[in-house]
Amino acid sequence: MTTTDATETHKQQSVSKTEAGKKLEQDFDYSAPPPFTIADLRAAIPKHCWVKSTWRSISYLIRDLLVVAALAAGAAYLNNWIFWPIYWFLQGTMFWALFVVGHDCGHGSFSDNQSLNYFIGQIVHAFILVPFHGWRISHRTHHANHGHVENDESWHPLNESVYETLVPQSRLGRLTYPWSLFMFPVYLWLGTPDKGHSHYHPDSPLFQPKERSDVLTSTLCWLAMVALVINSCFTVGPMWVLKLYFVPYVVNVFWLDLVTYLHHHGYDKKVPWYRGKEWSYLRGGLSTIDRDYGLINKVHHDIGTHVVHHLFPAIPHYHLVEATEAIKPILGSYYRVPEKSGPIPIHLLSVAKKSLEEDHYVSDQGEIVFYQTDPKYSRVKTTINDGNMLSAQGLVGLRQQEQHTSL
Repeated sequence: MTTTDATETHKQQSVSKTEAGKKLEQDFDYSAPPPFTIADLRAAIPKHCWVKSTWRSISYLIRDLLVVAALAAGAAYLNNWIFWPIYWFLQGTMFWALFVVGHDCGHGSFSDNQSLNYFIGQIVHAFILVPFHGWRISHRTHHANHGHVENDESWHPLNESVYETLVPQSRLGRLTYPWSLFMFPVYLWLGTPDKGHSHYHPDSPLFQPKERSDVLTSTLCWLAMVALVINSCFTVGPMWVLKLYFVPYVVNVFWLDLVTYLHHHGYDKKVPWYRGKEWSYLRGGLSTIDRDYGLINKVHHDIGTHVVHHLFPAIPHYHLVEATEAIKPILGSYYRVPEKSGPIPIHLLSVAKKSLEEDHYVSDQGEIVFYQTDPKYSRVKTTINDGNMLSAQGLVGLRQQEQHTSL
């Protein structure tokens, strides 16, 4: 056999293995009760992965802050429209990295010192206009109920009956790429479409009475940052605030929505969601998805290593990759191997777009459910692609007309 023949044979074998792997993946039932327990997974993780180093966490925070300061100083010095778009992407990504630092503080994985966690989290989140405690508490609810249709808190599916009652703005905001990936500030203000609870109001149903003072403190810190931004518009000028702060803030929001959405959506085979007796903390955690972000992985503190984080949120970010490798043999086919990314994870944009166009609601019935596609949305998309713009009111009118016709 010649070298060329051997190479060709190797390629064919590789293709066959890939196709076989995809077939097994498609046939595997991710919603089946796993043959292992949360204790089995915990026991497989090396003990040092649970150890939190305050100084190591602070070193990552200092790194982020230095990069943020250097980027801002460089952009102000150059003040060049060729460099500004580069700055906006880089600085927006760093703002997102600061959010992840606050995220770890909220979970207590930054340090064993809760007061330090809350202090750091309050500062970094206020800087990017996030009410730390309001978000921390609702995010705790998300982790405690991940994968549960009704009880989950963020990016959970809507029941079909709720979906049908959405006002046009809510429906288009939830379906339309890329606008759905800029909705985090709206979520903080108004909550999810089916619950509608604010993260700023201390008496919101999201919080317990004993948490009122924490939420109020975070809201006041948020207001102080808003006042600082407004004051900066008068002292340095609104254009400088727009270029140095606001555009990176918007890029950060896009990163936040994109990453958090893809943690729970957009896999080739639909992710199961649960109700009632079928839901468990373990099965909900196994419905999360790891993602590869290329060069961004270390910048945003390996937040794409999400399965083990959901199951064990106390593990520091710098141990997530090792902990994941430790539990992979136990997870087996329940672990969805992430698609390999290039330096910049451009491929994930098409994944999010496809999911937003397909994953609209789940059935009101059943304890194991999967996203379904609104057929009227597909017709609206086709109409728009044909050059006939249909308004939000038209979308609702079309759905109501077809429902009336079916009667």
